[in-house]
Amino acid sequence: MRERYEKILYLGHHVSQSRKHMSNYERAAQFAPYAALVGYDRVVKETARLTTKRIELDEYEIERLNAEIVDLESRKADARIRITYFVPDNKKSGGAYVTAEGKIKKIDEYLGSIIISDGTKIPISEIIDVEEIFDNSV
Repeated sequence: MRERYEKILYLGHHVSQSRKHMSNYERAAQFAPYAALVGYDRVVKETARLTTKRIELDEYEIERLNAEIVDLESRKADARIRITYFVPDNKKSGGAYVTAEGKIKKIDEYLGSIIISDGTKIPISEIIDVEEIFDNSV
């Protein structure tokens, strides 16, 4: 078999007269991985991300929460609370339930939100649970 290639086996390296020589970096770029589906991995991660369905409260639960909020508002200076509320997802249906703790800074009836000491604004319509935290260390 060596005899078939004897003519070309020891020829010198071809140098083009019309094109410039490629650097090793440029040659390596030819073999870089090609992402045929740009952004596909992000779409898969977004689809796999789980959301929770919003819990619909009945009128009795809504009434109970309103009474609790009114009670806490009347003594907001010393009440430390834990509020669980729903945060809708911007990209897909559903969302997540978040719990925030702190003292009530302000109840904005016009905007329908509670602002707690760390500056978190909680929409009253998204609240599903309010509880007062008692400090047992005293």
